[in-house]
Amino acid sequence: MDLNHLVGGAVNGAALAFVAIAVPRFTRQILGATLVVAALFYLWFAIAAHAGAAWVAVELAGAAIYGVAAMRGVRGSAWWLVAGWTLHPFWDIALHLAGPGESFAPVWYATSCLTYDLIVAGVGAIAILIGTHLTGAPARTSTPMVVPRLRPSTCTCGDCTCLAASAA
Repeated sequence: MDLNHLVGGAVNGAALAFVAIAVPRFTRQILGATLVVAALFYLWFAIAAHAGAAWVAVELAGAAIYGVAAMRGVRGSAWWLVAGWTLHPFWDIALHLAGPGESFAPVWYATSCLTYDLIVAGVGAIAILIGTHLTGAPARTSTPMVVPRLRPSTCTCGDCTCLAASAA
């Protein structure tokens, strides 16, 4: 493992986490989307290296798992985002650094993902624990349904019998 990749991952992870927290309206969406993108990079690496259908299926399953964590974190508890970011390094190590996925996953990406993921998870957990906007579930606001008014009748007869006659 290259120390530069570990440090670079940590710095980039901190940058992502702090930028996401600085934008309270979209914090969950940013953290969720980047979690899914981090998993999709491995899918891209498998496809680009022609690793085979089995590996593509494995990477799709990983993207689906992290996608569920991201979606639950965006819509519900932010702890799902922390869990996804915390578990992603195990995916990096077990499959792509020490596992058979090392044949197609670049070492620099898997290595930098270790610290990137853990820093994002750590900053997210701290943000929840100190009571930032990540603490509560997002408020569900109902949008009132607006029904357009019906067009006024063009009938000029006065008793509207002509509309009934024309409909029959």
